[in-house]
This record gives sequence, C-alpha cells and structure tokens, in this order.
Amino acid sequence: MEINVQALILEFIAGLGIFLLGIKYMGDGLQKSAGDRLRDILDKFTTNPFLGVLAGIIVTILIQSSSGTTVLTVGLVNAGFMTLRQSIGVIMGANIGTTVTAFIIGFDLGAYALPIMGIGALLIFFIKNVKITNIGIAVFGFGSLFFGLELMSGALKPLREVEAFQDLTVNMSSNPILGVIIGTVFTVIVQSSSATIGILQSLMMEGAIELKAALPVLFGDNIGTTITAVLASIGATVAAKRAALTHVIFNVLGATVVIIFIGLYTNFIAYLQGVFDLNPAMSIAYAHGIFNVLNTIIQFPFIGFLALIVTKLIPGEDVEIEYKPKHLDPIFITQSPIVALDQAKAEVIRMGEYATKGLEETSLYLNRNDKKNSEMAQQIEGALNNLDREITAYLIELSSTNFSESERNKHSALMNSVRDIERIGDHFENIIELVNYKQSNKVDITEQGMIDLNEMFDLTISTVTEAISALDNMDREAALNVVQKENEIDKMERTYRKKHIIRLNEGACSGTAGIVFADIISNLERIGDHAVNIADEVLEERH
Repeated sequence: MEINVQALILEFIAGLGIFLLGIKYMGDGLQKSAGDRLRDILDKFTTNPFLGVLAGIIVTILIQSSSGTTVLTVGLVNAGFMTLRQSIGVIMGANIGTTVTAFIIGFDLGAYALPIMGIGALLIFFIKNVKITNIGIAVFGFGSLFFGLELMSGALKPLREVEAFQDLTVNMSSNPILGVIIGTVFTVIVQSSSATIGILQSLMMEGAIELKAALPVLFGDNIGTTITAVLASIGATVAAKRAALTHVIFNVLGATVVIIFIGLYTNFIAYLQGVFDLNPAMSIAYAHGIFNVLNTIIQFPFIGFLALIVTKLIPGEDVEIEYKPKHLDPIFITQSPIVALDQAKAEVIRMGEYATKGLEETSLYLNRNDKKNSEMAQQIEGALNNLDREITAYLIELSSTNFSESERNKHSALMNSVRDIERIGDHFENIIELVNYKQSNKVDITEQGMIDLNEMFDLTISTVTEAISALDNMDREAALNVVQKENEIDKMERTYRKKHIIRLNEGACSGTAGIVFADIISNLERIGDHAVNIADEVLEERH
C-alpha cells in the first residue's frame, strides 16, 4: 500500500507537470502564431473599458493564462502605457478569457492525447517553416494538456474510496467557506488557476467529488490566481499596485456574492447539466465561465468606483508618465504637412522636457537613495524610447513632402534632436545603474566627491533645459549659452577627474568609489555633448 501511495503521488506530480507544460506550450505557440503583438493589443485597444475587456479576453486566450495577462497589464500600468481605469477592463476580460482552458478540458480528449502530441512533434521537428513550427508547439501543448490530465485522473481515481477525502468533500458541501479556502491556497501554491480547475474537473470525472463541494473550490481558485499579479506589483509604482489590488477585489467580491447564493447557483448549474447533457468536466467549465461573465457584467458599471476604492486603500501620489505622443495626428501628414511639422516639434519639446525631468530624478536618486526617484527616472527613460520611435516614424512619413529649404532644415533638425534626447535618457539610465551598484556594494563616495557630482549635475540639467528652450523658441542667444555651458561641463569633467586621481593617490577614497565617480561624470559630460548638438541645430538653422 505504501508503494502504491508513492506511485500515485508521483503519477499526480508528473501529470500536473505535463499539464502545466502543455498550457505553457499551447500559450507560447498561439502567442507566436499571432505575431507576438500582445503588448500592442493591450496598448491600442484599451481606449475605453469595454474595449479593454475584449482585449483582456483575446490576450488571455492567446497566452492561456489570466495571471499572465494581469501581470502584463500591471507591467504596462507600471511603465505608464495604461491608466488604472483602462487596466480594470483588461483584468475583467482576462477572467473571462481564462475560462476557455476549462472548456477545452471539458471536451475530454484524453484518448487522443498521444496522437495529438505526435502530430505536434512532427510539425516542430520536420517542418522548417517558422509559422508551422509555432502551430506545432501549440498542438503539442494541446495534446500535453490532455495527457497530463489523464495521468492526474489516474492518480486521483482512488481518492473516491478514501474515507478521509469523502469526509472532506462532505464538509465542503456543508461549509462552502472551507472549499473556498482550499481552492485559494492550492492555486496560490501551484500559481495556475487553470491547473487547479483542471484537477477539479478530473476529480469530477472520476466521481470523487460532487458539484456542491466542487463549486466553492472553483471560486477559491479564482481568488488564488490573483496572487501572481500581487507578486508582480511588489516594488512597482503606486498605479501598478492599485491594478493588482483591483484584481484581488474584483475576484473576492465576485466569489463572495456567489457563495451567498451558492445553493441557487449549484441548482442552476445542475439544471444546465441535465438540459445540455454535460459531462462533469464540462459542468465545471460552464460554472467557471458563467461566474466570470456574470461577475464582469455586474461589476463593469462600477469600474470608476473600483478605481476610487483602490486609490483610497493604496494612497500616495503617482505621477503618470504619458508614453504615447499627444500631438502626432496622422491626418496632418497628408492634409497639412507644415502643421504636421509643428506638431512633431511640439512632441520633440515635450520629449525634451521629459529628459530634463529624468535627469532631475536621477540627481535626487544619487543624493537620497530613494527608489521612487529611480523608478520615476526609469519610467521616463521608457517614455523617451517610445516617443523616439513614434516621432521618428512620423517624421519619416513627412520626409517625402515637398518642403521648402527652411522647412527641410527644420525637419532635419527635429530628426537629429530626437536622437540626441533619446541618448540623454540612455546616459541617465547608466547613472542609475551606477548608483544601484554603489548602493548594493556599499560604495562610499567622499564628501568632496559628492559636492563635485552635484555641481556638475546642476550645470548639466541647466544646459539640457536651455537647449530644449532654445529649440522650442529657435533662440540663437540661448543656443550660444548652451555651447558656453557645455564648455564649462568639459572643463569640470577634466578638473574633477584630476581631483579624483589625487584623492585616490592619497587613499581618501577606494578604487571602486573612484570608478563609480569617474563613470558618472563621464555620462554627464556626454549628456552635455547631446545638449550642444541640439543647440547646434538651432545655430545652423538661424545662421
């Protein structure tokens, strides 16, 4: 008996592993077949909550994981690509999309699992076309999912004869809260609601658990799946934490309401089971799907209220960085290219102001060691990268326009300035990494070294600010000031490097501190170079 128990445990673990692998492969294959544009789907189709729900459904079907979609959403909120209100719609849609896996399982294709895996393997290893290979990965994952279920079902079958398990299911039937807790805890451990629901479907198929006991566990699975997003939000921005909390509140509220009416809901699912002649696994799929659709319908009108609640529960200011361009209307490219050029310039100036803000946050991080400053600077650097792509693409579309010489020069100046501003972001990101290294390795820069760094930082920020202002107003005098300031930055860099070598020789600072110091002033000097490049564009155009 001891050997049989061990064998059953090993068979269950193996089945669970193959099942999880199947979900991953199926999701990966579908995702790659779709062109791996999930981020774009979430970015472009979340202009209102209803579209957000649809985007959440589509993406979750493609990656076969509501947790994965929610984590992706939290990441987009953290990066500034999506607002909190937009994210709530996506999270609701993710809960609906994840029910597709349960319906797939409900078809009970276990007898065909190995042939399906074989077809998938043939497509992967013998067809050299990338698209076909991706389809093969999805097919192999599809078969693995059912093969894993078959193994788990075989391991779970003897449970219906175990008295302790029978007592547990009786207790869950009379005390739904116990079932919710079991479902929540198990999903938190496995980190996949699809897996725990698959196990529940296997138990139903083997007759080891009745519908009345299974449904509370199902609702617990929905609560447990929120832990992944919560973990992903640790260390993220306030808005990202609020998005993760929204997922928790949404699922907990839904589970609470349905548990209050558990008897009515159980009878309703049993009625559907009889009317549509559903197998036990499909009954769970219907229960899962209907619950999430109803939960979304009920809570959808209260998206604003949900946002208000999480804002109160997680207080704090969260400065939103707009990643998306505000001025680049494509209609002007064909209708009025000169206006389009002005629009592009307005966006470049906005980008430059972000670069200045990023430098200021980096300076604060150096002095305060506060992660909020580094997070903000990193957000801004991400915004600069995105604006660089968007503005450059817009200007390239404009390049075929028959501009006058003056307009052509302006177009060229904007193209070059965008590149310089983006590079400023790269350099302050380098400085953030140096400060991170300084903190993690307990590197101390001398008091005089910090004074020198702050003086150079202040001058660099002032130089970049004036360069952006010169570009905005096409101010020749301001551009000349930038050139003068950049010369001062160069002199500072040489002077401070010599002073730093003297401190090293005197043993006043360590070699590691010296490297950090030298690399920071080097990055600041290069930022000055990019600022003067922007000023040169003004001087050349006004020449």
